[in-house]
Amino acid sequence: MTVALPRVVSPEEWASAREALLRKEKEHTRAGDRLAAERRRMPMVRFAKQYAFTTPDGSQSLLDLFEGRRQLIVYHFMLGPGNEAGCPGCSMLVDSMGHPAHLHARDATLKIVAPATAPEIERYWSRMGWTLPWASAHGTDFPADCGIDGGFGVSVFLRDGDDVYRTYFTDGRGGDQFVSTLRYLDVTPFGRQEAWEEESHGTDAPSSWWRRHDEY
Repeated sequence: MTVALPRVVSPEEWASAREALLRKEKEHTRAGDRLAAERRRMPMVRFAKQYAFTTPDGSQSLLDLFEGRRQLIVYHFMLGPGNEAGCPGCSMLVDSMGHPAHLHARDATLKIVAPATAPEIERYWSRMGWTLPWASAHGTDFPADCGIDGGFGVSVFLRDGDDVYRTYFTDGRGGDQFVSTLRYLDVTPFGRQEAWEEESHGTDAPSSWWRRHDEY
């Protein structure tokens, strides 16, 4: 398929169009700031059940996953028992994760939690070349208690002393915000080249082109 190209204009017309778009981008940013503030004010629910996660450091509780920090971000990764490889979309999201030191500086810990067994996670992490922290929820009710039924999502937890509370959850298109590849593509002329974006810019179904990084 031939993707429609932007029209060619003078430098003055381009600058004017850029200024018009910038005003909309700034309002979009301010709207996002208001939504983030509303997200921070969400009520929370206590998670009192005891879970035994398997990690590279041995068996750990949900409280242990915080590593002493007050906030915990959990990415629910789609790699189940018996699966040889993780979900391509989840894998692209993990590829987008930066160095955890920046989160640690703001009192937040990031953990990638999958229902597969520890050896299965280790094998896939080795294949992908990842060093990001993981935990196996195999044999626990944690995925079900988080509303994860074979899918993916992002949960946020807050620790108050030894009490743990869940403050936020998103899945589906909510996961887009965590994929830097999509954020970069969204500022290019061709975009994601998916059919839903706009006419003449693509025919692919949403996420149908995603592959694990060693499969392109």
